[in-house]
Amino acid sequence: MEIFVQKLTILLITLLLSLPILSKELTCDNECKKIQTENYLRNIVQIFIKGSTVKEIDNFLDGLHEEIKYEHQEYEADFDKTKWRKAFINQLELGSYVSSPNAKAKILNIIYGKNHAAVEYSYGTLNEDGSWTKGHVKFALFGFKGGKVSLVREYW
Repeated sequence: MEIFVQKLTILLITLLLSLPILSKELTCDNECKKIQTENYLRNIVQIFIKGSTVKEIDNFLDGLHEEIKYEHQEYEADFDKTKWRKAFINQLELGSYVSSPNAKAKILNIIYGKNHAAVEYSYGTLNEDGSWTKGHVKFALFGFKGGKVSLVREYW
């Protein structure tokens, strides 16, 4: 019994000492926020390209937090992951996604906050010479949980 108690004590001490490491892995520092936002923009553009499929929608959504929430007040969008997938598929079936394969999104400015980032971005076109032509500038608040995007609140 004494050996069991010693092993249990060692296990508990190890777990307690590792808690700061585990919690640090779940947070998203500024570099993580930037990378996750860039991934979001890169993957959502793949949905908008003419000829995209449900696979692009699922690839995009798979990269987001399970509890993702998408909000756009002007368009009355208030989606969880399931509703957002349904909305994407509906637009896909309506033929709404017609962007060229040269479509590319870029972050223009980013301001970091606690578990959030305010992001000014644009969907544009990558030109043959490698330059990028900016489209309409947009703004969104991104929230992060567990190292992934968990909130997108659009303000355009």
